[in-house]
Amino acid sequence: MVNFLAPVQALMPLVDERMRMQAANHHPELGAALEHLLISGGKRIRPAVALLTGGMLGADTDRLVTLAASIELLHTATLVHDDLIDGALLRRGIATLNAQWSPAATVLTGDFIFARAAKLASETNSVSVIQLFSETLATIVNGEINQLFSGHGLASRENYFTRIHAKTASMFELATAAAALLSPVHDDTVEAARAFGYELGMAFQIVDDVLDFTGEQATVGKPVASDLRQGLVTLPALNFLQCYPDDPDLNAVLENNRYNNATIERLVNAIRESGSIEKAMDEAKIFITRAMNILLTFPDCPERRALQELSGYIVDRQL
Repeated sequence: MVNFLAPVQALMPLVDERMRMQAANHHPELGAALEHLLISGGKRIRPAVALLTGGMLGADTDRLVTLAASIELLHTATLVHDDLIDGALLRRGIATLNAQWSPAATVLTGDFIFARAAKLASETNSVSVIQLFSETLATIVNGEINQLFSGHGLASRENYFTRIHAKTASMFELATAAAALLSPVHDDTVEAARAFGYELGMAFQIVDDVLDFTGEQATVGKPVASDLRQGLVTLPALNFLQCYPDDPDLNAVLENNRYNNATIERLVNAIRESGSIEKAMDEAKIFITRAMNILLTFPDCPERRALQELSGYIVDRQL
């Protein structure tokens, strides 16, 4: 990580400072909650992508820092609500906000962080960025609603890719396209930056879904195969289903029949041994290859090279 952060290393503390400032002059518990969330181990990938993209394309540094803080706060707010919806008590091995507070307090804190993220987006003084920010938030929320009402037990590649776009890739698109909108570039460059963010974000989520199967709870910070335990079918399980459509454990999950930890453990071991995880990683690498090809259309500079390293990190990262 250190290598690809090098061109923006001096800016990352400014991003954190700008996020922390958003709780000033508000209820002290909001400041405490925001601090808890900001020190919980996030890698700041999304703000780094925004800073690097804008640096590559010539954006104003102060506006870029504001944008990066806005994007990371938006991401943080979605995690607060996701953890509450999922009943998750741990994230990255640290107690979630809803493990400590009431549902009402947790929801209101997430709402506050959404509002402050939007305020920061407005401080970029770009109507186009504000519009893209609001469209991205609507995409994320619509994806969560679809998942709540129809996503459980649905084994469809089309549904899966639509879901991970809404959940993850849309925010990477925001990071790259908004940074380009703050830069002195033409519309076709903005579109190329958006496409790069899409490919990067899709790969990022596929690898996350792979690590959900390959990691251990003590390292992942949440139960292994946590999505599968909730009836959400990710790419490794979809690949397994294609090869073993009659597997009784997977069908128990898909049909929401009674299943327990032993069922999940058998299924996880079967998926690990089937080659389905490797196949999912191959698909992630296809997205990354497309992202790398788009990067080659941008000017060669330290920021572009850092984005190339970051792209490699996304498919090489281990827990």
